[in-house]
Amino acid sequence: MDKLRNNLNNPTDDQHEEGKFNKIYKRKERVGEIMADRRLLIAGTIVVLIIVVGAYVLWPRPAAPPPEEVPKYRVLRSTWAFPTYIDPAVGTDRSSSCAQINLYDPLIKLGPGGVIIPWIATNWTYSEDGLTWNFTIRQGVLFHDGTELTAEDVAFSINRMLRMGTGRAYVLEPYVYPNVTVVGDNIVQFHLKVPFGPLVSALNGWYILNKDLVMQHIESGEYGDWGDYGKEWLTTHDAGSGPYKVKSFVLEEKLVMEKFEDYWAGFVDKAPDIVEMIGTTEPITVRTMLANGELEYSDCWQSLENLLAIKEIPNITISARADTTGGWQLMINTKKPPCDDVHFRRAMAYCLNYTKMVTDIFPGTVQMVGPVNTAMLGHNPDVLQFHQNFDKAREELALSKYADNYTEYEVELHWCAEVPDEEKLAMQFMTDCAVVNIDIKVVKTPWTTMVQETGSLETSPHMVYISAGGAYPEAGSMLMSRYHSSNAASWMQNEWLLNETLDAMMEDAVSTLNFNERLEKYKAIQVEIVNLCPTIWLYQGIYWHAYPNYVTPPWVVNGTYVKTAILGDVYIYTPQSGGDFECRLYRVDREIEYGG
Repeated sequence: MDKLRNNLNNPTDDQHEEGKFNKIYKRKERVGEIMADRRLLIAGTIVVLIIVVGAYVLWPRPAAPPPEEVPKYRVLRSTWAFPTYIDPAVGTDRSSSCAQINLYDPLIKLGPGGVIIPWIATNWTYSEDGLTWNFTIRQGVLFHDGTELTAEDVAFSINRMLRMGTGRAYVLEPYVYPNVTVVGDNIVQFHLKVPFGPLVSALNGWYILNKDLVMQHIESGEYGDWGDYGKEWLTTHDAGSGPYKVKSFVLEEKLVMEKFEDYWAGFVDKAPDIVEMIGTTEPITVRTMLANGELEYSDCWQSLENLLAIKEIPNITISARADTTGGWQLMINTKKPPCDDVHFRRAMAYCLNYTKMVTDIFPGTVQMVGPVNTAMLGHNPDVLQFHQNFDKAREELALSKYADNYTEYEVELHWCAEVPDEEKLAMQFMTDCAVVNIDIKVVKTPWTTMVQETGSLETSPHMVYISAGGAYPEAGSMLMSRYHSSNAASWMQNEWLLNETLDAMMEDAVSTLNFNERLEKYKAIQVEIVNLCPTIWLYQGIYWHAYPNYVTPPWVVNGTYVKTAILGDVYIYTPQSGGDFECRLYRVDREIEYGG
């Protein structure tokens, strides 16, 4: 028993080895089980992966979302001689007028031949003495901020321009008191100082502003309680109801306008969504942009040589509008020696080769007959028309108070740097005058400098070469803007006549309510002005524009065909201020991506 107990407590070597074997076997058995489990797990995982991958590969997947579509727009990009003043009470030059007609609505518009088209004003009446006029205002017109245009806005806008005394104020300031009032809900009443026969047609460039919006941006200024009348803000913003609104404006560089979808008068099919007015007239730039499809409308200041080169670009069309409200002129400073002598002025007028001017330098144009465009109501076709005659030039010089010393004077002629073709005529004039020993100095001058120079008698040169015209289609408009003393300190005059007799004659004519009597008075005034020879009247212009074939300007559709000239077809279109660039009437048959 003790031995057995001892064996149990102290196993033999065989027993010990057997125990070790059993333990090892059990461990191996356990490891085997674990490995088997792992193999099963791996196999299962592989099966699952195969199923998943197969499902991924074979199972139909939803299509990837299409790339986001980039919006495209009809874009009308154009070139201009800047600066451009979009405030209707400031700008009156071509680029300014063309911008304003897109941003604002006038009281009336002018159709072909000067026909009056009711616009914001739907009808009007006047008192027997012609001193009170009532205009009924169209209802339902929206400003760009969504508010409705009212008679109060109309009265505010007219009074604003009259009180500021800038822009087109000169047209109405002599006749209309700056206290236009509202009568009832939608009638505006004008109170006149004296009768003014052409009042309605003269309103074509008087645009309506959103009074509340302007008043929100008043700063301190020179107009008393009205501060600066919003002038600073309106330099780069609009407060209008026109077919387009300002998107951005970098002064001296580019004005961008976008379509106002709620415009009451609508758009033609394929009218531009975006309009750019780019501040350049540089010939190579314009030609390159057209060739690259980066320009839809060239400025009207391109030289004949550049237009002939542009004409060779594939898919480019060139057409023109005949000027019906003005003309190109050499404005003579009648207060600056030796040009203060009428005989010296006449001598210069007899020197120029007018035939070469209209056949070689500006082919297709016609020579002006006196100070008024031949298409304007009240033009006098019987006034003296100067032609080259050196004998008469010498006769006039002999009658001049400078007969003995005029050769000692150098007469400066400033031409506009942005209009290269002007240099050709300026040089021709210099050459012609040299035949009778008149010394002309031709000076290339930027447009902004010309505007500044002509604003003061002290800085006005002997002569400037400028296109100018009237604000409405009667002779009285051109006569008043060009020769009345109230408009002397502006780019539209370099003559400085300051003639009280002429002023009185013009004031009497435009105050005549009877239409036919008014036209006869205009004709008499033209005779007096020609006798004074304050201007060398050159030619009635043809304004050429180049554009791609996918662009259709409105004068091609709605204008009157006149003739085919050296570059293309010529049309007569509306005399409306800026009316040839009313972009809602352009057709642009191309859409492009546009980043602004």
